[in-house]
Amino acid sequence: MLGAYKFHRGDLLSYWVRPTTADIGIRAFGKDSNDLLREITLGMQSILIEAGQDTNSLIRKTATWRVSHDGDPHILIIKWLDEVLYRNEVNDEFLIDCLPIIRDGTIESHVSYVDKNQLKIELEIKAVTTHDFDFKKVSTGEIINSDYVDIPSFEGPGWFGDVVFDI
Repeated sequence: MLGAYKFHRGDLLSYWVRPTTADIGIRAFGKDSNDLLREITLGMQSILIEAGQDTNSLIRKTATWRVSHDGDPHILIIKWLDEVLYRNEVNDEFLIDCLPIIRDGTIESHVSYVDKNQLKIELEIKAVTTHDFDFKKVSTGEIINSDYVDIPSFEGPGWFGDVVFDI
């Protein structure tokens, strides 16, 4: 399909900020659920800081962050994103990168983060919403069309996600 973003093993997939009427959202693609969660997390973080900052020059710390939820797996994803926002706001730990693993109602991630006070914060996300939330596997040949000019369509196999944030 013309305009579809087709994943080939070894390609790095990414995220796009998508328009909403009053909030801000992320559309992301990944090769698997862990990769998709990483892309959504990094996309969320990119919304928060002023564009053009060199985060590579900052001293990073590393840790393992965990969240659990025994019910709906979508709520587990939302809880992870809420945890990242909470650590940013309360502990001044701004996530720069992560390697999440989703397994058995738990997300465990090796993260690297910097002191939030070293960054220019441009936007505050108040909450991760369930509005238009999607996080799913896309079968081979299945196409996720895009209604947004700057966001490509996606042809499986892979994973697809949409998250809207209350700002």
